[in-house]
Amino acid sequence: MRCMLYIYKLFLPSQFRHHITQFGMAFVLLFVKITGLAGTVVGPWTPLYKGIDYSVSTNVPGSGDFSNLQVAHAFRVDLKDPDIRLFTTPRIDNYVAGDREVGGLTVSDFLRTNGLQIAINANFFDAGSYYLPAGTPMDVYGLQVCQGVEVSAQGTSSHAYTMSFATNNQAGFFTNWPAKNIEGVFTAVSGNTPLVVGGKNVILRTTTERDPRTGFGLSQDRRYLYLLGIDGRQSGYSTGATDYETAQWLILLGAYDGINMDGGGSTTLVMEDSTKVPIRLNQSSAVADSGRERTVGSHFGVYARPLPGFINDVIALPDDTTAKITWTTEAPSTSEVEYWLTGGVSTSSGLISSPTTNHTVHLSGLTPGTSYYFRAASSVDTQRYISSTFRFITTNYVVTNQIFDITNSWKYSTASQDGSAWTTQSYDDSTWGGPGPGLLWVDVRATGPNASVNPKNTQMPADPGNNGYPFVTYYFRSSFSLDRIAPGSSLQFSGYIDDGAVLYLNGNEIYRLRMPASAGNKTLASSYPCEGDASCLDEFTVPNSMLQNLVVGNNTIAAEVHNYNLRSADITFGVSMSLIEPLSRTAKLNIQQSNGGIILSWNESGFILEAAETLQGPWSAVEGANGGSLSLKVLPSSHFYRLRK
Repeated sequence: MRCMLYIYKLFLPSQFRHHITQFGMAFVLLFVKITGLAGTVVGPWTPLYKGIDYSVSTNVPGSGDFSNLQVAHAFRVDLKDPDIRLFTTPRIDNYVAGDREVGGLTVSDFLRTNGLQIAINANFFDAGSYYLPAGTPMDVYGLQVCQGVEVSAQGTSSHAYTMSFATNNQAGFFTNWPAKNIEGVFTAVSGNTPLVVGGKNVILRTTTERDPRTGFGLSQDRRYLYLLGIDGRQSGYSTGATDYETAQWLILLGAYDGINMDGGGSTTLVMEDSTKVPIRLNQSSAVADSGRERTVGSHFGVYARPLPGFINDVIALPDDTTAKITWTTEAPSTSEVEYWLTGGVSTSSGLISSPTTNHTVHLSGLTPGTSYYFRAASSVDTQRYISSTFRFITTNYVVTNQIFDITNSWKYSTASQDGSAWTTQSYDDSTWGGPGPGLLWVDVRATGPNASVNPKNTQMPADPGNNGYPFVTYYFRSSFSLDRIAPGSSLQFSGYIDDGAVLYLNGNEIYRLRMPASAGNKTLASSYPCEGDASCLDEFTVPNSMLQNLVVGNNTIAAEVHNYNLRSADITFGVSMSLIEPLSRTAKLNIQQSNGGIILSWNESGFILEAAETLQGPWSAVEGANGGSLSLKVLPSSHFYRLRK
């Protein structure tokens, strides 16, 4: 017998490995291949969060229980950890049992929307099709309970194999038919087939259908919950598993009981990185085929706390131009924050050398409505500790004024404008069609125009040279006037665009929607909205940095709209536009005597209270000045106070 040790990089795209580095962890897949034996070994469990470990494994094809190459990803959740909380897809608004039960989401969006740390697809569901818009009403099969609320009842004998959890995460595994009393059940999900019962694989080896799989399992002592995803339908990487093989993987992981959940292209495992971005861990066959994650109707997620270290409890409290960063450390140490914009050079808050275990650093001079990355740093003697990378978004106190609505009128043309100055103010569009109010549209499908696309105000011509289908590209121009522009203003657009578009302001490109980097008259859009029709809103904001040629007085807005393919039967355009202006704020500092001391108070958030012994300074931030007030004892000497942004 020969024993060979292999070390592989994790089966993940390069961008995920970057995020893992930001998360402060390095993953390596380590397994032993023993020739001559059924040598499949579970990859090492790597801690992701407190109470959550992650493993990725592969098998030895053609040996033991696995005849084909498979890659298995798994979460192990410690149900005894007091900080672990479980969560499933909740009820949709205007809930209707057995019909309108949940709003569909991708697993990544489910994690992001609910602030979870890990998530995976769960129960089977009725969707009709995949890649549906977020929030599409769906019906879940079998029992599902979210935070004590029954989302889906057990209606038939199918999909009756259930895992349930009490408020303290005490777990159970049972056949829910006839339907059981669910009193005391706080969380529940169901599958269609039991895979492992009492530590035994209950599936016949003769099953041959091999697909991506999702399976849930519980350890015998009910301490651990296993969430398994096996990739498939990808030759040379992972072909998928049968029910029997899925059961064998659950047993290898440590499951004593287990069930089959909704797999196939829905199989998706996601984790939250330290900047709150969802990262797909497995290689979904749906994403591999289409580049898009499926919209599914049932999910299972977990809330957990970060792994403990020297630096803990990092919290950011942003305002519009300021942010307060707090954290704790295991021992008294210095305080510093490094922060930066995406792709930018980091800036230091400056070192606070006084050692403490409860740290507070104030950042100022930030840009409203902007995403910042940051990390906390603390030093003890010569040892410097750095936290994971985190992210916050500054608030933006603004006023929004609509310039025109979605029925705004546009001049339009179907003639190629390649090489012309059609986006500039001086261009003569007198020979163009219109002006016609939005939506401007073409729809030549045999069944008639899509009734869900509204308002249909201006019908444009189709292309007789393209068998009566729409032209690949339509061009639009309109104008608007401003009597003032506040510094830091931005433009907000909302409308219906089918399929892709490029927008221009006074001759300069300002936004590109579902379009490749360069576009001519025959360039096709790179994607399409919703399921291919302009039935859901496109909303986007063009920041101040892209609006340097926005002027007081008359402005020209232009757009070119491109179809997704030559035989697409429809094209649609219409947007509203609003000017977003920063709202100037001032704060008043009040002083009041009380019980032999004084109370300082102010009426606006985001201001830092500073103190000095002389008017000339030096000024320093006053710690403990929270909630817009601070109580002080009478001081032996004069002190000066001020508010700073």
